[in-house]
Amino acid sequence: MQLRGTSVLVTGASSGIGRATAQELAGRGARLLLTGRDPGRLAEAAAPVGAETLAADLADPSGLDELSAWALERAPEVIVHNAGLGLVGPADQVTEEALTRLFAVNVLAPMRLTAAVLPSLRARRRGHLVFVGSIAGLLGVPQESAYAATKAALHRYADSLRTEVAAAGIGVSTIAPGIVDTAFFEHRGAPYPRRFPRPMPAQRVAVAIADAVEHDRTEVVLPRWLRFPLWLHATAPGAYHALARRFS
Repeated sequence: MQLRGTSVLVTGASSGIGRATAQELAGRGARLLLTGRDPGRLAEAAAPVGAETLAADLADPSGLDELSAWALERAPEVIVHNAGLGLVGPADQVTEEALTRLFAVNVLAPMRLTAAVLPSLRARRRGHLVFVGSIAGLLGVPQESAYAATKAALHRYADSLRTEVAAAGIGVSTIAPGIVDTAFFEHRGAPYPRRFPRPMPAQRVAVAIADAVEHDRTEVVLPRWLRFPLWLHATAPGAYHALARRFS
């Protein structure tokens, strides 16, 4: 699916991966629809790429309804579900309020937005859905059980959806990045604590997202060496968890 001339909606576009993705897609000739929670930063992200914008809080059902209606009017052919929240802390100390907001943004928002746009994509027999997950959703991370659970849900939703919509000419990609150099850790309230692996630039993820659409890639893991722990987790879970406990 060529991006030139294609209408693309990117959520969480005001900073980080979303903003880098908007720049990458614009460079490939896409027509952009951008949404984010912060109107000022969203306007800054949209200006260089000539995008149309809508500020919306996806944790708020009314904000999600407004975004869904806005998207239906503009009928994007590609949706990049990038908006997401982080949460760090022991499992027994996660508050109900934080948990509810986390699942609302990371899981329910992409599912509801997908359900809203699918009839239009089916009618055109053309489209692509990208879900920006996380390696945490495939492997799990200590002190981030709730966040990992939301990303695991997103990956399984995308996997199920892929087969469901393939006959309608709709592609589905998941992107599972490791550590990315964005304000994600600042927003979640806890800095990245390790020296290794080093965070990768958001632009690297943006390129992977654009390539996934153009080449109909199913699942992209970044960096590629993370495929080894995924393989170990699948083939020798005991060995994987022993190593994870040692190096976490």
